Amino acid sequence: MKVTITKKDVAKRTAKIVEEKIYLTEKIVDGVFTALREFMEEADPEIRIEIRDFGVFEVKTTKPKPKARNPKTGEIIYVPARRKTHFKAGKLLKEVLKKPLAK
Repeated sequence: MKVTITKKDVAKRTAKIVEEKIYLTEKIVDGVFTALREFMEEADPEIRIEIRDFGVFEVKTTKPKPKARNPKTGEIIYVPARRKTHFKAGKLLKEVLKKPLAK
């Protein structure tokens, strides 16, 4: 079963870790996510946001596809270049995720 973690959950966990009031950490967590989103929006056209011991967020440019096909109609269409996001886990996170699942 997939678990969904919300920004509020992140703020609560952060408050517990730094032993601070939830209403203060909510503002900080919201500010961090807003700053990351703004960096990505301002990317011209690509950017790399590296957070040590966590991972790297990147905005990458895709290539245009002049001969893509609409799978429903079979019609050949042009898909312009665009930007996409990519996350690459850091070394510590990768090591934890590589461990086998307990059955």
